[in-house]
Amino acid sequence: MIENKKEFKLISKKNPKSLLPNALTIFGVCLGLSSIKFAMDLNYTMSVIAIGFAAILDSLDGRVARLIKGTSKVGKELDSLTDVISFGVAPGIIMYFWALNEIGKFGWMFVLIYAVCCSLRLARFNLTVIEENESWKINFFEGVPSPAAAGLVLLPLILSLSGIVQLDNYATLSVVVILLTSILMVSKIPTYSFKRIVIPRYYAIFLLLGMGIYVSLLIFYTFQTLFFTGLIYIFLIPVSFFHYRYKNKKSFIASVSDEDEDVL
Repeated sequence: MIENKKEFKLISKKNPKSLLPNALTIFGVCLGLSSIKFAMDLNYTMSVIAIGFAAILDSLDGRVARLIKGTSKVGKELDSLTDVISFGVAPGIIMYFWALNEIGKFGWMFVLIYAVCCSLRLARFNLTVIEENESWKINFFEGVPSPAAAGLVLLPLILSLSGIVQLDNYATLSVVVILLTSILMVSKIPTYSFKRIVIPRYYAIFLLLGMGIYVSLLIFYTFQTLFFTGLIYIFLIPVSFFHYRYKNKKSFIASVSDEDEDVL
């Protein structure tokens, strides 16, 4: 009796281009796990930097795959598993070593809550299907995405490293931030995805100038810049909510008008 064994292939022979995006995703896993090691060594500066680079790779792997036409089912699943490790498990453990261990078992409980909410958020994201007549929704996520959530969870640590303000009790602040971020992840609040940003050609020079200034600030004022970036993202959440409602209402009115024309 011949058994039909299916060989697992990380890279399909029909699509070898998937090697590069998959390699970027695996590098993201290594960075997420390395951030935990840095936290165990009490090197929280490198922990935050490792998570930051993991977020950059997460934003690049999908774009690179689409650019070189190297998308694959394995890459999609690998990306979700990477997000759970780098943005669901790692940030929670870093915060536990840094501050949450001060409140004992309850601190670990908040780490578990955050990791579970991140897993649920990613599972829902994988099942999300956007209709063709609602293509504008690709510019929005349902809930806060996991890389942004990791940044929000690490904000108390980033604030401490920035030296802007020094607080006496970071454990309480960390608990509040983790709970709010966990709720935002599993909520249906629309947030910007920044997947399709159309920049007019005459604005390109200003975009490049702004990116250069931002990178310079990151180099010389790393944690101060990261902290204010997190604050700007928090401010954008209500903005994206009202923008989504406006676009949804506009789309609904357009669809009703089309139906009326079809009837006539």
